[in-house]
Amino acid sequence: MIDTLKEWFMSSNIPEIWSFYLAVAILVFNIGFIAVIVNWVTKKIVLRILAIFVKKSRTKWDDVLLEKRFFHRLSHIIPAMVIYAFAGVFGETYKIFVQRMVMAYYAVLGYLIISAFLDSVDAIYRSYKVSKEKPIKSYLQVVKIFVGIMALIIAIATVLNQSPWGLLSGIGAMTAILLLIFKDSILGLVAGVQLSANNMVHIGDWIEVPQFNADGDVIEITLNTVKVKNWDRTITTIPTYELVAGSFKNWKGMEESRGRRIKRSVFIDMNTVKFCTGEMLEKFKKVQYISDYIEEKQKELEEYNSSIKADLSVMVNGRHLTNLGTFRAYITSYIRNHPMIKQDDIILIRQLQPCENGLPIEIYAFSSDYSWVGYEGIQSDIFDHILAIVPEFELRVFQNPSGRDFRKITA
Repeated sequence: MIDTLKEWFMSSNIPEIWSFYLAVAILVFNIGFIAVIVNWVTKKIVLRILAIFVKKSRTKWDDVLLEKRFFHRLSHIIPAMVIYAFAGVFGETYKIFVQRMVMAYYAVLGYLIISAFLDSVDAIYRSYKVSKEKPIKSYLQVVKIFVGIMALIIAIATVLNQSPWGLLSGIGAMTAILLLIFKDSILGLVAGVQLSANNMVHIGDWIEVPQFNADGDVIEITLNTVKVKNWDRTITTIPTYELVAGSFKNWKGMEESRGRRIKRSVFIDMNTVKFCTGEMLEKFKKVQYISDYIEEKQKELEEYNSSIKADLSVMVNGRHLTNLGTFRAYITSYIRNHPMIKQDDIILIRQLQPCENGLPIEIYAFSSDYSWVGYEGIQSDIFDHILAIVPEFELRVFQNPSGRDFRKITA
């Protein structure tokens, strides 16, 4: 065909070189025009009809394939087939070259099609609960890299008319360079396997990684990175291998236990700690949470003091209730009767080592609501109440003096 067009142009007194270029241009235009028409028909008619059937079907996987443009990329095969079929019109000299270019295009297109298919597999897999514990995106990315490398080698080998195995043997000598180029991917792959095998982190887990200022939910685990959506709505990207090489806190155990720990202290002024008087005990008997405790303790102490014949005229002798011990008993009873505290977990009200800020009374318990807002609300309500009832036990919360305190002294 190209020789016929060339001779026709030469018969019109057009130079041979220009006759050749005109013949090639006309053939390229015509074949390109046919390819464009075929491509338009495929995308505007065939794909639209296919999309209608896909949306009407009950299965979900074909919808995902359509969304990930799998069918769209697959449609690019048709125009390439047209070009391959008409390669012979360029003559034997250029036919092989055109067909090689089309085959190289097929190799690249094959990678794009497989990539879209793997994206679809990941999207379908994510619809199952197991995906949160065993994400496969990092493994699919490894497959993509392998397929991409193979597609590139096949494309180059096809254009150069060489065996792909010959190119692979040459690439083997460049292993060190390839390892350097894909260092992060290799480290990420190894780290991803370790994270999955050791059940360390999953999509949806709340993790805290101080060195990266990350504190929030894991939203994606890929070959190279782990994405964390922080509570301030920012997103932190962490190299996957850093989670294995370093350390991080996973709050999954808290969520599985359906409770969140409360561990906070109230600092008591030690100068206000004293033995309870009779008037104080009568007052405490009227407190609902500790009325039974006071009566039982009084009987216990009376029996003990009688057994040792303690001289109670001196408070040092024998055993006596203190306002601080009674205060701790009240907090214990209050926490054990709180509807938002898990009663099947540890509940501990204890004294810590006295310090310059007073005597710490630590409340250690678990709230039944582990959400951030709910937890903070429960904790705040508990300590609002505790701080308000401290004076009822003739105790005082320690607080460093402020400017107002100093003004009272100098007044």
